[in-house]
Amino acid sequence: MTDGGDGGKDLMGAEFVVVANRLPVDLERLPDGTQRWKHSPGGLVTALEPMLRSREGAWVGWPGLADADLDPLVEDGLKLHPVRLSAQDVEDYYEGFSNSTLWPLYHDVVAPPAYHRHWWQAYVRVNKRFAKVVAEVAAPGATVWIQDYQLQLLPAELRTLRPDLRIGFFLHIPFPPTELFKQLPWRDRIIEGLLGADLVGFHTPGGARNFRQLATNLTAATPGHGRNQVVYGGRTVKVGAFPISIDSAALAELSRSPQVQDRARQIRADLGDPERVILGVDRLDYTKGINVRLLGLEELLAEGRIDAENVVMVQLATPSRERVEHYRRMRNDIEQSVGRINGEYARVGHPVLHYLHQSLPRDELAAFFVAADVMLVTPLRDGMNLVAKEYVACRSDLGGVLVLSEFTGAAIELKDAVLVNPHDTDGVKNALYAALTMSSDEGRRRMRALRRQVMTHDVDRWARSFLDALGLPAPEENPDG
Repeated sequence: MTDGGDGGKDLMGAEFVVVANRLPVDLERLPDGTQRWKHSPGGLVTALEPMLRSREGAWVGWPGLADADLDPLVEDGLKLHPVRLSAQDVEDYYEGFSNSTLWPLYHDVVAPPAYHRHWWQAYVRVNKRFAKVVAEVAAPGATVWIQDYQLQLLPAELRTLRPDLRIGFFLHIPFPPTELFKQLPWRDRIIEGLLGADLVGFHTPGGARNFRQLATNLTAATPGHGRNQVVYGGRTVKVGAFPISIDSAALAELSRSPQVQDRARQIRADLGDPERVILGVDRLDYTKGINVRLLGLEELLAEGRIDAENVVMVQLATPSRERVEHYRRMRNDIEQSVGRINGEYARVGHPVLHYLHQSLPRDELAAFFVAADVMLVTPLRDGMNLVAKEYVACRSDLGGVLVLSEFTGAAIELKDAVLVNPHDTDGVKNALYAALTMSSDEGRRRMRALRRQVMTHDVDRWARSFLDALGLPAPEENPDG
């Protein structure tokens, strides 16, 4: 990684700017006091990197470490502009308002949101700081694409500073029903913030519909000519659904590699070569419905409908927001459930439930997808859920059955999964049993249909559809090649 030199002046004037809470790299502080950059490639980076490169683009975000004062820099050809957050900002804006107010509210109040005025004030302050940085980075008439719930005030703040910009906003989590959203004391301000964009995008038509209703109900916005528009402040704001996806071709290729196939066979052998392997892969979050699937497994074992001798479950839980109280309590609950189930049904050397509270590299995760006969994806609420799509992309063999919550954005597209209501324990239990006993012919028919959807609607198609709707012009040809 190299810095921008010249105080970063050569990094200004970007024609295309991506803004997210985090940069695509994280700054880590090591035990000896030194710092290093660590890549954190996700689906968003994969989707936007080619567009950033082709347009001399820039990425604005927090480097992940509190109180880090950093100049703009270039990493592998990408221009990065760090935004400084103090430790208090991280506590109030990020852990507070973003993740303890907005996150539970937007996920159907699965946990009660907390409404603290000082958190809100920090959210306003940090959004203004992001706006200032973006205003300095963007070239005249540039296109700015703002990502996610941490930055909902940014479109309006940025439009005040730079009315010449073309501004898009995309929400990566669900947008709540109007009655729930109205609980928020600062509801008008959030909607007005989003209305600063030229295009506001959601995963599902329901999210777009909720936003249009709130915009015309809470602000001076009026319905536009089409149902995908509102008029606000003399401008037309487009509103639409753009379901996000994954780099499905790359993941399918990885899953077919000899190394991943060999590792998948080894995983099954390590599990004792059971007849059926069940898999759950989630960030450790109370919205993911991990407890309900563990209860379903436990009841099937108790009823004798499945046997611990030939069915094994693996639950991978990526650590998440460990400083937030809800998450600490939930981790304790899950670990108690795991202990109880294994205490009752395991035998020496053969747990019925394997629980890993850790992050796994991409190739190892692909091997688990290939090894699993049943994939359990049971969130109580989820904007999309890309794990469901990743499992499908890894099943070139047409093996495996996907059990999927109705309350994910993915359920709208993946209709050939076994769909369940995660609030219905009997329904989850019976769906799991149906998946475990499904005929290979029906399983292959379902997986073939799922793969047709996932392989054609990939992350590149998502990004291009959004940017086309925003009116992003094609990059200029370089005569020098």
